Amino acid sequence: MREYIDGAALRDMLLCAYDALEENEQAINELNVFPVPDGDTGANMRLTLGSAAADLRQNTAANVTDTATRVASALLRGARGNSGVILSLLFRGLSKGLKKLETATAEDFAQAMTAGVEAAYKAVMKPAEGTILTVSRLAADGAVEASERSPWFEEMLSAALESARAALAETVNQNPVLKKAGVVDAGGYGYVLMLDAMLGYLEGRVTVNQAGGVSKAKADFSAIADEEIKYTYCTEFIVRKANKKSADLLRAYLGNVGDSIVLVDDDDIIKVHVHTNAPGKVLTQALTYGALITVKVENMREQHTSLEDAQTAQPAEQADPHAIPDPVPAEKPVGAVCVCAGDGLEELFRQLGADGIVSGGQTMNPATEDILRAVNLTPAETVFVFPNNKNIIMAAEQCIPLTSKKVIVIPSRTVCQGISAMMRLSPDMSAQDLEADFNDALSTVHTLQVTYAARDSQFDGYDIHAGEYLALMDGALVGSFADAGALVDGLVPSIAPLSPEFVTVYFGQDVAQEDAEKFSGQLGEKLPEAETSLIRGGQPVYYYMISVE
Repeated sequence: MREYIDGAALRDMLLCAYDALEENEQAINELNVFPVPDGDTGANMRLTLGSAAADLRQNTAANVTDTATRVASALLRGARGNSGVILSLLFRGLSKGLKKLETATAEDFAQAMTAGVEAAYKAVMKPAEGTILTVSRLAADGAVEASERSPWFEEMLSAALESARAALAETVNQNPVLKKAGVVDAGGYGYVLMLDAMLGYLEGRVTVNQAGGVSKAKADFSAIADEEIKYTYCTEFIVRKANKKSADLLRAYLGNVGDSIVLVDDDDIIKVHVHTNAPGKVLTQALTYGALITVKVENMREQHTSLEDAQTAQPAEQADPHAIPDPVPAEKPVGAVCVCAGDGLEELFRQLGADGIVSGGQTMNPATEDILRAVNLTPAETVFVFPNNKNIIMAAEQCIPLTSKKVIVIPSRTVCQGISAMMRLSPDMSAQDLEADFNDALSTVHTLQVTYAARDSQFDGYDIHAGEYLALMDGALVGSFADAGALVDGLVPSIAPLSPEFVTVYFGQDVAQEDAEKFSGQLGEKLPEAETSLIRGGQPVYYYMISVE
Protein backbone atom coordinates (compact mmCIF):
# COMPACT_ATOMS: atom_id res chain seq x y z
CA MET A 1 0.00 0.00 0.00
CA ARG A 2 1.02 3.60 -0.48
CA GLU A 3 1.03 6.66 1.77
CA TYR A 4 0.65 9.19 -1.05
CA ILE A 5 -0.09 9.62 -4.73
CA ASP A 6 1.68 11.79 -7.30
CA GLY A 7 0.36 13.53 -10.41
CA ALA A 8 0.77 10.46 -12.61
CA ALA A 9 -1.16 8.24 -10.20
CA LEU A 10 -3.99 10.77 -9.92
CA ARG A 11 -4.10 10.97 -13.70
CA ASP A 12 -4.46 7.20 -14.05
CA MET A 13 -7.03 7.02 -11.26
CA LEU A 14 -9.20 9.55 -13.06
CA LEU A 15 -8.77 7.82 -16.42
CA CYS A 16 -9.96 4.59 -14.82
CA ALA A 17 -12.92 6.51 -13.41
CA TYR A 18 -13.73 7.75 -16.91
CA ASP A 19 -13.45 4.24 -18.32
CA ALA A 20 -15.91 3.04 -15.67
CA LEU A 21 -18.42 5.72 -16.65
CA GLU A 22 -17.99 4.89 -20.32
CA GLU A 23 -18.48 1.16 -19.71
CA ASN A 24 -21.55 1.68 -17.50
CA GLU A 25 -23.10 4.70 -19.24
CA GLN A 26 -26.27 2.91 -20.29
CA ALA A 27 -26.74 1.28 -16.89
CA ILE A 28 -26.57 4.72 -15.27
CA ASN A 29 -28.95 6.17 -17.85
CA GLU A 30 -31.48 3.45 -17.21
CA LEU A 31 -31.76 4.39 -13.55
CA ASN A 32 -33.50 7.63 -14.57
CA VAL A 33 -35.36 6.31 -17.59
CA PHE A 34 -38.36 5.40 -15.47
CA PRO A 35 -40.93 5.66 -16.89
CA VAL A 36 -40.04 8.46 -19.36
CA PRO A 37 -37.27 7.67 -21.91
CA ASP A 38 -35.16 10.71 -20.98
CA GLY A 39 -32.36 9.07 -19.01
CA ASP A 40 -29.09 10.85 -19.73
CA THR A 41 -27.23 11.02 -16.40
CA GLY A 42 -24.67 8.46 -17.55
CA ALA A 43 -24.08 10.32 -20.79
CA ASN A 44 -23.76 13.64 -18.98
CA MET A 45 -21.27 12.32 -16.43
CA ARG A 46 -19.22 10.53 -19.09
CA LEU A 47 -19.12 13.53 -21.40
CA THR A 48 -18.25 15.85 -18.52
CA LEU A 49 -15.31 13.77 -17.33
CA GLY A 50 -14.50 12.98 -20.94
CA SER A 51 -13.77 16.66 -21.53
CA ALA A 52 -10.64 16.10 -19.43
CA ALA A 53 -9.86 12.48 -20.32
CA ALA A 54 -8.38 13.15 -23.77
CA ASP A 55 -6.01 15.73 -22.32
CA LEU A 56 -5.03 13.43 -19.45
CA ARG A 57 -4.22 10.58 -21.81
CA GLN A 58 -1.71 12.75 -23.66
CA ASN A 59 -0.16 14.54 -20.69
CA THR A 60 1.39 13.37 -17.45
CA ALA A 61 1.53 16.15 -14.87
CA ALA A 62 4.50 16.24 -12.54
CA ASN A 63 2.36 16.83 -9.45
CA VAL A 64 -1.18 16.43 -8.15
CA THR A 65 -1.82 20.17 -8.27
CA ASP A 66 -1.28 20.38 -12.03
CA THR A 67 -3.36 17.28 -12.70
CA ALA A 68 -6.25 18.39 -10.50
CA THR A 69 -6.19 21.94 -11.89
CA ARG A 70 -6.23 20.72 -15.50
CA VAL A 71 -9.14 18.39 -14.79
CA ALA A 72 -11.15 21.01 -12.90
CA SER A 73 -10.71 23.55 -15.69
CA ALA A 74 -11.80 21.09 -18.39
CA LEU A 75 -14.79 19.89 -16.36
CA LEU A 76 -15.98 23.41 -15.66
CA ARG A 77 -16.35 24.11 -19.38
CA GLY A 78 -17.45 20.63 -20.35
CA ALA A 79 -20.13 20.20 -17.67
CA ARG A 80 -23.44 18.83 -18.99
CA GLY A 81 -26.68 18.50 -17.06
CA ASN A 82 -27.09 18.78 -13.32
CA SER A 83 -25.08 15.64 -12.63
CA GLY A 84 -22.21 16.87 -14.80
CA VAL A 85 -22.23 20.34 -13.22
CA ILE A 86 -22.18 18.85 -9.71
CA LEU A 87 -19.31 16.57 -10.77
CA SER A 88 -17.40 19.60 -12.05
CA LEU A 89 -18.05 21.44 -8.78
CA LEU A 90 -16.76 18.48 -6.77
CA PHE A 91 -13.55 18.54 -8.81
CA ARG A 92 -13.25 22.32 -8.58
CA GLY A 93 -13.25 22.08 -4.79
CA LEU A 94 -10.95 19.06 -4.90
CA SER A 95 -8.42 20.97 -7.01
CA LYS A 96 -8.44 23.85 -4.52
CA GLY A 97 -7.88 21.38 -1.70
CA LEU A 98 -4.85 19.92 -3.51
CA LYS A 99 -3.37 23.31 -4.39
CA LYS A 100 0.43 23.68 -4.12
CA LEU A 101 0.99 19.97 -3.44
CA GLU A 102 3.58 17.84 -5.24
CA THR A 103 2.02 14.69 -3.80
CA ALA A 104 -1.12 14.07 -1.77
CA THR A 105 -1.33 11.97 1.37
CA ALA A 106 -4.50 10.16 2.40
CA GLU A 107 -5.31 13.01 4.75
CA ASP A 108 -4.68 15.62 2.02
CA PHE A 109 -7.01 13.85 -0.39
CA ALA A 110 -9.73 13.28 2.19
CA GLN A 111 -9.71 16.95 3.12
CA ALA A 112 -9.78 17.87 -0.57
CA MET A 113 -12.83 15.63 -1.07
CA THR A 114 -14.53 17.56 1.72
CA ALA A 115 -13.62 20.85 0.02
CA GLY A 116 -15.21 19.53 -3.16
CA VAL A 117 -18.42 18.65 -1.37
CA GLU A 118 -18.55 22.07 0.26
CA ALA A 119 -18.09 23.75 -3.13
CA ALA A 120 -20.90 21.68 -4.65
CA TYR A 121 -23.35 22.30 -1.80
CA LYS A 122 -22.56 26.01 -1.81
CA ALA A 123 -23.24 26.32 -5.54
CA VAL A 124 -26.53 24.39 -5.54
CA MET A 125 -29.31 26.74 -4.49
CA LYS A 126 -31.56 24.06 -2.98
CA PRO A 127 -29.48 20.94 -2.35
CA ALA A 128 -31.62 17.81 -2.40
CA GLU A 129 -30.70 14.80 -0.31
CA GLY A 130 -30.78 11.38 -1.87
CA THR A 131 -28.63 12.51 -4.79
CA ILE A 132 -24.98 12.54 -5.85
CA LEU A 133 -24.53 15.34 -3.31
CA THR A 134 -25.47 13.04 -0.44
CA VAL A 135 -23.33 10.19 -1.73
CA SER A 136 -20.26 12.42 -2.21
CA ARG A 137 -20.71 14.07 1.20
CA LEU A 138 -20.88 10.81 3.11
CA ALA A 139 -18.01 9.41 1.03
CA ALA A 140 -15.88 12.40 2.07
CA ASP A 141 -16.87 11.90 5.71
CA GLY A 142 -15.80 8.27 5.51
CA ALA A 143 -12.52 9.28 3.88
CA VAL A 144 -11.71 11.83 6.60
CA GLU A 145 -12.44 9.36 9.42
CA ALA A 146 -10.23 6.71 7.81
CA SER A 147 -7.38 9.14 7.18
CA GLU A 148 -7.33 9.98 10.87
CA ARG A 149 -6.94 6.29 11.76
CA SER A 150 -4.45 5.19 9.10
CA PRO A 151 -1.89 6.79 6.75
CA TRP A 152 -2.60 4.34 3.91
CA PHE A 153 -4.18 5.86 0.82
CA GLU A 154 -5.99 2.67 -0.18
CA GLU A 155 -7.64 2.36 3.24
CA MET A 156 -8.86 5.95 3.02
CA LEU A 157 -10.34 5.46 -0.45
CA SER A 158 -11.81 2.09 0.54
CA ALA A 159 -13.61 3.73 3.46
CA ALA A 160 -14.88 6.45 1.14
CA LEU A 161 -16.22 3.80 -1.24
CA GLU A 162 -17.87 1.83 1.57
CA SER A 163 -19.60 4.98 2.84
CA ALA A 164 -20.63 5.95 -0.70
CA ARG A 165 -22.20 2.53 -1.31
CA ALA A 166 -24.17 2.72 1.92
CA ALA A 167 -25.32 6.23 1.07
CA LEU A 168 -26.32 5.15 -2.43
CA ALA A 169 -28.49 2.33 -1.06
CA GLU A 170 -30.34 4.87 1.10
CA THR A 171 -31.11 7.28 -1.74
CA VAL A 172 -34.14 5.21 -2.70
CA ASN A 173 -35.67 6.09 0.67
CA GLN A 174 -34.58 9.75 0.73
CA ASN A 175 -35.97 10.90 -2.60
CA PRO A 176 -39.75 10.48 -3.15
CA VAL A 177 -39.35 10.09 -6.91
CA LEU A 178 -36.73 7.37 -6.50
CA LYS A 179 -38.93 5.65 -3.92
CA LYS A 180 -41.84 5.52 -6.37
CA ALA A 181 -39.60 4.14 -9.09
CA GLY A 182 -37.81 1.74 -6.75
CA VAL A 183 -34.33 2.74 -7.95
CA VAL A 184 -31.24 4.37 -6.48
CA ASP A 185 -29.96 7.76 -7.65
CA ALA A 186 -28.29 7.62 -11.06
CA GLY A 187 -25.70 10.31 -10.32
CA GLY A 188 -24.84 8.72 -7.01
CA TYR A 189 -24.39 5.37 -8.74
CA GLY A 190 -22.04 6.96 -11.25
CA TYR A 191 -20.01 8.50 -8.42
CA VAL A 192 -19.71 5.12 -6.68
CA LEU A 193 -18.45 3.57 -9.93
CA MET A 194 -15.82 6.31 -10.19
CA LEU A 195 -14.57 5.75 -6.63
CA ASP A 196 -14.47 1.98 -7.17
CA ALA A 197 -12.40 2.41 -10.34
CA MET A 198 -10.00 4.83 -8.65
CA LEU A 199 -9.47 2.43 -5.77
CA GLY A 200 -9.26 -0.46 -8.23
CA TYR A 201 -6.34 1.23 -9.96
CA LEU A 202 -4.43 1.58 -6.69
CA GLU A 203 -5.15 -2.04 -5.79
CA GLY A 204 -4.09 -3.30 -9.21
CA ARG A 205 -7.46 -4.79 -10.19
CA VAL A 206 -8.23 -2.03 -12.71
CA THR A 207 -5.91 -0.71 -15.41
CA VAL A 208 -6.13 2.31 -17.67
CA ASN A 209 -7.77 1.53 -20.99
CA GLN A 210 -4.90 2.24 -23.32
CA ALA A 211 -7.25 1.91 -26.31
CA GLY A 212 -8.49 5.34 -25.43
CA GLY A 213 -5.00 6.73 -25.77
CA VAL A 214 -3.35 8.12 -28.86
CA SER A 215 -0.46 6.12 -30.29
CA LYS A 216 0.30 8.79 -32.88
CA ALA A 217 -0.16 12.52 -32.78
CA LYS A 218 -2.65 11.97 -35.61
CA ALA A 219 -3.85 8.90 -37.43
CA ASP A 220 -2.47 8.74 -40.99
CA PHE A 221 -5.65 8.45 -43.06
CA SER A 222 -3.73 8.64 -46.32
CA ALA A 223 -2.25 5.23 -45.50
CA ILE A 224 -5.70 3.67 -45.86
CA ALA A 225 -6.91 3.18 -49.40
CA ASP A 226 -10.58 3.56 -50.27
CA GLU A 227 -10.50 0.00 -51.56
CA GLU A 228 -9.70 -1.23 -48.03
CA ILE A 229 -13.07 0.06 -46.82
CA LYS A 230 -15.13 -3.03 -47.68
CA TYR A 231 -18.47 -1.62 -46.53
CA THR A 232 -19.31 1.99 -47.26
CA TYR A 233 -22.02 2.90 -44.78
CA CYS A 234 -21.77 3.01 -41.00
CA THR A 235 -25.39 2.39 -40.00
CA GLU A 236 -26.76 2.81 -36.48
CA PHE A 237 -30.35 2.61 -35.33
CA ILE A 238 -32.66 1.80 -32.43
CA VAL A 239 -35.90 -0.15 -32.89
CA ARG A 240 -38.74 -0.06 -30.38
CA LYS A 241 -39.82 -3.72 -30.24
CA ALA A 242 -43.43 -4.38 -31.23
CA ASN A 243 -43.38 -8.18 -31.43
CA LYS A 244 -41.67 -11.30 -30.11
CA LYS A 245 -39.51 -11.86 -33.20
CA SER A 246 -36.05 -13.09 -32.20
CA ALA A 247 -33.21 -10.58 -32.47
CA ASP A 248 -30.95 -13.51 -33.37
CA LEU A 249 -32.59 -13.55 -36.81
CA LEU A 250 -31.61 -9.90 -37.29
CA ARG A 251 -28.09 -10.62 -36.08
CA ALA A 252 -27.78 -13.45 -38.61
CA TYR A 253 -29.08 -11.21 -41.40
CA LEU A 254 -26.59 -8.48 -40.54
CA GLY A 255 -23.78 -11.02 -40.65
CA ASN A 256 -24.64 -11.70 -44.30
CA VAL A 257 -24.69 -8.05 -45.38
CA GLY A 258 -22.05 -6.36 -43.26
CA ASP A 259 -19.43 -6.45 -40.51
CA SER A 260 -18.44 -4.55 -37.32
CA ILE A 261 -21.78 -5.66 -35.92
CA VAL A 262 -22.90 -4.68 -32.43
CA LEU A 263 -26.46 -5.67 -31.51
CA VAL A 264 -27.92 -5.01 -28.06
CA ASP A 265 -31.29 -6.56 -27.32
CA ASP A 266 -33.37 -5.86 -24.22
CA ASP A 267 -37.06 -6.04 -23.32
CA ASP A 268 -38.03 -2.82 -25.10
CA ILE A 269 -35.52 -1.99 -27.81
CA ILE A 270 -32.92 -3.37 -30.19
CA LYS A 271 -29.84 -1.17 -30.74
CA VAL A 272 -27.66 -1.91 -33.77
CA HIS A 273 -24.35 -0.76 -35.21
CA VAL A 274 -23.25 -2.27 -38.55
CA HIS A 275 -21.03 -1.45 -41.54
CA THR A 276 -22.84 -2.35 -44.76
CA ASN A 277 -23.29 -1.48 -48.42
CA ALA A 278 -27.08 -1.77 -48.18
CA PRO A 279 -28.35 0.44 -45.33
CA GLY A 280 -31.80 0.64 -46.91
CA LYS A 281 -32.22 -3.13 -46.83
CA VAL A 282 -30.93 -3.26 -43.25
CA LEU A 283 -33.46 -0.65 -42.12
CA THR A 284 -36.27 -2.41 -43.98
CA GLN A 285 -35.38 -5.61 -42.13
CA ALA A 286 -35.29 -3.67 -38.85
CA LEU A 287 -38.83 -2.39 -39.42
CA THR A 288 -40.12 -5.96 -39.18
CA TYR A 289 -39.33 -5.76 -35.46
CA GLY A 290 -41.04 -2.43 -34.78
CA ALA A 291 -40.77 1.33 -35.27
CA LEU A 292 -37.40 3.00 -35.70
CA ILE A 293 -36.64 5.45 -32.87
CA THR A 294 -33.33 6.80 -34.17
CA VAL A 295 -31.34 6.29 -37.39
CA LYS A 296 -27.85 7.44 -38.38
CA VAL A 297 -26.16 6.49 -41.68
CA GLU A 298 -22.70 7.82 -42.52
CA ASN A 299 -20.62 7.31 -45.68
CA MET A 300 -17.23 6.14 -44.42
CA ARG A 301 -15.56 6.58 -47.81
CA GLU A 302 -16.56 10.24 -47.84
CA GLN A 303 -15.39 10.65 -44.25
CA HIS A 304 -12.07 9.01 -45.12
CA THR A 305 -11.58 11.24 -48.17
CA SER A 306 -12.42 14.36 -46.17
CA LEU A 307 -9.98 13.42 -43.40
CA GLU A 308 -7.24 12.65 -45.92
CA ASP A 309 -7.82 15.95 -47.73
CA ALA A 310 -7.75 17.82 -44.44
CA GLN A 311 -4.40 16.28 -43.55
CA THR A 312 -2.80 17.04 -46.92
CA ALA A 313 -4.03 20.62 -46.91
CA GLN A 314 -1.42 21.52 -44.26
CA PRO A 315 -3.09 24.69 -42.94
CA ALA A 316 -0.76 27.36 -41.68
CA GLU A 317 -2.48 27.43 -38.32
CA GLN A 318 -4.66 24.77 -36.73
CA ALA A 319 -7.65 26.10 -34.81
CA ASP A 320 -8.65 24.40 -31.59
CA PRO A 321 -12.22 23.18 -32.14
CA HIS A 322 -12.86 23.43 -28.40
CA ALA A 323 -11.48 26.95 -28.06
CA ILE A 324 -13.89 29.50 -26.64
CA PRO A 325 -13.95 32.69 -28.75
CA ASP A 326 -13.27 36.00 -27.05
CA PRO A 327 -16.40 38.06 -26.32
CA VAL A 328 -17.37 40.09 -29.40
CA PRO A 329 -17.86 43.85 -28.99
CA ALA A 330 -21.32 44.97 -27.86
CA GLU A 331 -23.50 46.53 -30.56
CA LYS A 332 -26.67 46.68 -28.46
CA PRO A 333 -27.69 46.66 -24.80
CA VAL A 334 -29.27 43.19 -24.61
CA GLY A 335 -29.21 39.90 -26.48
CA ALA A 336 -30.50 36.38 -26.00
CA VAL A 337 -29.22 32.81 -26.28
CA CYS A 338 -31.77 29.99 -26.33
CA VAL A 339 -31.32 26.24 -25.94
CA CYS A 340 -33.59 23.98 -27.97
CA ALA A 341 -33.66 20.92 -30.21
CA GLY A 342 -35.60 20.83 -33.47
CA ASP A 343 -35.30 22.97 -36.59
CA GLY A 344 -38.82 24.36 -36.21
CA LEU A 345 -38.12 25.53 -32.67
CA GLU A 346 -34.77 27.00 -33.70
CA GLU A 347 -36.44 29.06 -36.41
CA LEU A 348 -39.15 30.23 -34.00
CA PHE A 349 -36.63 31.41 -31.41
CA ARG A 350 -34.70 33.28 -34.09
CA GLN A 351 -37.91 34.98 -35.24
CA LEU A 352 -38.50 36.04 -31.63
CA GLY A 353 -35.08 37.72 -31.52
CA ALA A 354 -32.60 35.10 -30.31
CA ASP A 355 -29.01 35.97 -31.25
CA GLY A 356 -27.71 32.48 -30.62
CA ILE A 357 -29.17 29.00 -30.60
CA VAL A 358 -27.53 26.16 -28.67
CA SER A 359 -28.64 22.74 -29.82
CA GLY A 360 -29.77 20.60 -26.93
CA GLY A 361 -32.57 19.52 -24.68
CA GLN A 362 -33.79 16.35 -23.03
CA THR A 363 -31.26 13.48 -23.40
CA MET A 364 -28.83 15.86 -25.15
CA ASN A 365 -27.77 18.47 -22.61
CA PRO A 366 -25.22 20.95 -24.00
CA ALA A 367 -21.97 21.61 -22.17
CA THR A 368 -21.23 24.84 -20.37
CA GLU A 369 -18.66 25.62 -23.07
CA ASP A 370 -21.34 25.30 -25.77
CA ILE A 371 -23.47 27.90 -24.03
CA LEU A 372 -20.44 30.09 -23.25
CA ARG A 373 -19.44 30.06 -26.92
CA ALA A 374 -22.88 31.35 -27.93
CA VAL A 375 -22.81 33.99 -25.18
CA ASN A 376 -19.43 35.34 -26.27
CA LEU A 377 -20.59 35.54 -29.90
CA THR A 378 -23.66 37.59 -28.97
CA PRO A 379 -22.97 41.30 -29.73
CA ALA A 380 -24.63 42.65 -26.59
CA GLU A 381 -23.63 44.04 -23.21
CA THR A 382 -26.10 41.83 -21.34
CA VAL A 383 -26.92 38.35 -22.60
CA PHE A 384 -30.01 36.53 -21.38
CA VAL A 385 -29.74 32.75 -21.49
CA PHE A 386 -32.86 30.58 -21.72
CA PRO A 387 -31.93 26.96 -20.84
CA ASN A 388 -35.48 25.71 -21.52
CA ASN A 389 -34.82 22.55 -19.53
CA LYS A 390 -34.45 22.08 -15.79
CA ASN A 391 -31.36 19.95 -16.32
CA ILE A 392 -29.53 22.69 -18.25
CA ILE A 393 -30.05 25.61 -15.85
CA MET A 394 -26.98 24.82 -13.72
CA ALA A 395 -24.74 24.40 -16.77
CA ALA A 396 -25.89 27.81 -18.02
CA GLU A 397 -25.20 29.45 -14.66
CA GLN A 398 -21.58 28.26 -14.79
CA CYS A 399 -21.06 30.70 -17.70
CA ILE A 400 -21.55 33.76 -15.50
CA PRO A 401 -17.97 33.97 -14.12
CA LEU A 402 -16.37 32.78 -17.37
CA THR A 403 -17.08 35.81 -19.56
CA SER A 404 -16.72 39.57 -19.40
CA LYS A 405 -20.29 39.96 -20.62
CA LYS A 406 -23.08 40.23 -18.11
CA VAL A 407 -25.01 36.97 -18.21
CA ILE A 408 -28.50 36.60 -16.77
CA VAL A 409 -29.93 33.09 -16.76
CA ILE A 410 -33.71 32.98 -16.98
CA PRO A 411 -34.65 29.65 -15.33
CA SER A 412 -36.98 28.40 -18.05
CA ARG A 413 -37.64 24.72 -17.40
CA THR A 414 -39.38 24.01 -20.71
CA VAL A 415 -39.25 25.24 -24.29
CA CYS A 416 -42.83 26.49 -23.91
CA GLN A 417 -41.76 28.74 -21.03
CA GLY A 418 -38.81 29.99 -23.06
CA ILE A 419 -40.99 30.88 -26.04
CA SER A 420 -43.50 32.74 -23.86
CA ALA A 421 -40.71 34.72 -22.21
CA MET A 422 -38.96 35.53 -25.50
CA MET A 423 -42.22 37.01 -26.82
CA ARG A 424 -41.66 39.81 -24.29
CA LEU A 425 -38.19 40.69 -25.60
CA SER A 426 -37.99 44.41 -26.34
CA PRO A 427 -34.75 46.21 -27.25
CA ASP A 428 -36.10 49.41 -25.68
CA MET A 429 -36.40 47.94 -22.18
CA SER A 430 -33.62 47.87 -19.61
CA ALA A 431 -32.01 44.58 -18.69
CA GLN A 432 -33.49 44.86 -15.20
CA ASP A 433 -37.03 45.34 -16.49
CA LEU A 434 -36.61 42.58 -19.04
CA GLU A 435 -35.43 40.14 -16.39
CA ALA A 436 -38.54 40.86 -14.33
CA ASP A 437 -40.78 40.49 -17.39
CA PHE A 438 -39.14 37.25 -18.49
CA ASN A 439 -39.49 35.69 -15.05
CA ASP A 440 -43.10 36.82 -14.85
CA ALA A 441 -43.79 35.11 -18.18
CA LEU A 442 -42.51 31.79 -16.84
CA SER A 443 -45.23 31.73 -14.20
CA THR A 444 -48.02 32.13 -16.77
CA VAL A 445 -47.20 28.98 -18.73
CA HIS A 446 -48.09 25.36 -18.07
CA THR A 447 -46.35 22.76 -20.21
CA LEU A 448 -47.68 19.40 -21.32
CA GLN A 449 -45.15 16.99 -22.79
CA VAL A 450 -46.14 13.84 -24.63
CA THR A 451 -43.60 11.08 -25.20
CA TYR A 452 -43.74 7.28 -25.06
CA ALA A 453 -43.45 4.90 -22.13
CA ALA A 454 -40.04 3.27 -22.02
CA ARG A 455 -41.26 0.11 -20.31
CA ASP A 456 -44.17 -1.58 -18.54
CA SER A 457 -44.55 -0.24 -15.03
CA GLN A 458 -46.83 1.03 -12.33
CA PHE A 459 -46.05 4.57 -11.34
CA ASP A 460 -47.87 7.13 -9.24
CA GLY A 461 -51.08 5.12 -9.41
CA TYR A 462 -50.98 4.64 -13.18
CA ASP A 463 -50.69 1.36 -15.03
CA ILE A 464 -48.19 2.06 -17.80
CA HIS A 465 -47.48 -0.07 -20.86
CA ALA A 466 -44.33 0.17 -22.99
CA GLY A 467 -44.84 2.11 -26.21
CA GLU A 468 -47.97 3.93 -25.06
CA TYR A 469 -48.31 7.70 -25.15
CA LEU A 470 -47.04 9.10 -21.85
CA ALA A 471 -48.14 12.60 -20.84
CA LEU A 472 -46.70 14.92 -18.19
CA MET A 473 -48.02 18.28 -17.00
CA ASP A 474 -45.30 20.52 -15.55
CA GLY A 475 -43.27 17.38 -14.90
CA ALA A 476 -46.04 15.45 -13.12
CA LEU A 477 -47.42 12.31 -14.73
CA VAL A 478 -50.88 12.76 -16.29
CA GLY A 479 -51.27 9.22 -17.58
CA SER A 480 -50.49 6.58 -20.17
CA PHE A 481 -52.70 6.26 -23.27
CA ALA A 482 -52.99 3.54 -25.89
CA ASP A 483 -53.88 5.78 -28.87
CA ALA A 484 -54.14 9.42 -29.95
CA GLY A 485 -57.88 9.61 -29.28
CA ALA A 486 -57.46 8.41 -25.71
CA LEU A 487 -54.56 10.85 -25.35
CA VAL A 488 -56.76 13.84 -26.24
CA ASP A 489 -59.48 12.69 -23.83
CA GLY A 490 -56.87 12.21 -21.13
CA LEU A 491 -55.28 15.64 -21.55
CA VAL A 492 -58.45 17.75 -21.46
CA PRO A 493 -59.16 17.23 -17.72
CA SER A 494 -55.70 18.63 -16.95
CA ILE A 495 -56.04 21.63 -19.29
CA ALA A 496 -59.67 22.73 -18.93
CA PRO A 497 -59.53 23.71 -15.20
CA LEU A 498 -56.78 26.23 -16.07
CA SER A 499 -59.25 28.18 -18.27
CA PRO A 500 -56.56 28.89 -20.87
CA GLU A 501 -56.76 31.63 -23.48
CA PHE A 502 -54.12 30.05 -25.69
CA VAL A 503 -53.14 26.43 -26.33
CA THR A 504 -50.18 25.96 -28.65
CA VAL A 505 -49.19 22.50 -29.88
CA TYR A 506 -45.59 21.96 -31.06
CA PHE A 507 -45.27 18.62 -32.85
CA GLY A 508 -42.04 16.67 -33.02
CA GLN A 509 -39.89 15.02 -35.65
CA ASP A 510 -41.63 11.65 -35.31
CA VAL A 511 -45.13 13.02 -35.97
CA ALA A 512 -46.60 13.42 -39.46
CA GLN A 513 -48.20 16.77 -40.32
CA GLU A 514 -51.55 15.07 -40.96
CA ASP A 515 -51.53 13.32 -37.57
CA ALA A 516 -50.54 16.54 -35.81
CA GLU A 517 -53.37 18.46 -37.47
CA LYS A 518 -55.87 15.80 -36.44
CA PHE A 519 -54.60 15.79 -32.85
CA SER A 520 -54.62 19.61 -32.61
CA GLY A 521 -58.11 19.78 -34.14
CA GLN A 522 -59.54 17.27 -31.68
CA LEU A 523 -57.95 19.11 -28.78
CA GLY A 524 -59.35 22.42 -30.00
CA GLU A 525 -62.85 20.96 -30.27
CA LYS A 526 -62.77 19.91 -26.63
CA LEU A 527 -61.37 23.29 -25.52
CA PRO A 528 -63.65 25.73 -27.40
CA GLU A 529 -62.89 28.69 -25.15
CA ALA A 530 -59.17 28.60 -25.98
CA GLU A 531 -57.40 29.64 -29.18
CA THR A 532 -55.60 26.49 -30.31
CA SER A 533 -52.71 26.67 -32.78
CA LEU A 534 -50.28 24.16 -34.27
CA ILE A 535 -46.56 24.71 -34.94
CA ARG A 536 -43.97 22.25 -36.24
CA GLY A 537 -41.22 22.10 -33.65
CA GLY A 538 -39.27 19.15 -35.04
CA GLN A 539 -38.12 18.20 -31.53
CA PRO A 540 -36.86 14.71 -30.65
CA VAL A 541 -38.11 12.59 -27.72
CA TYR A 542 -41.44 14.40 -27.35
CA TYR A 543 -44.20 13.80 -29.88
CA TYR A 544 -45.98 16.92 -28.65
CA MET A 545 -45.11 19.83 -26.41
CA ILE A 546 -48.22 21.83 -25.51
CA SER A 547 -48.11 25.35 -24.11
CA VAL A 548 -51.13 26.27 -21.98
CA GLU A 549 -51.50 29.98 -21.17
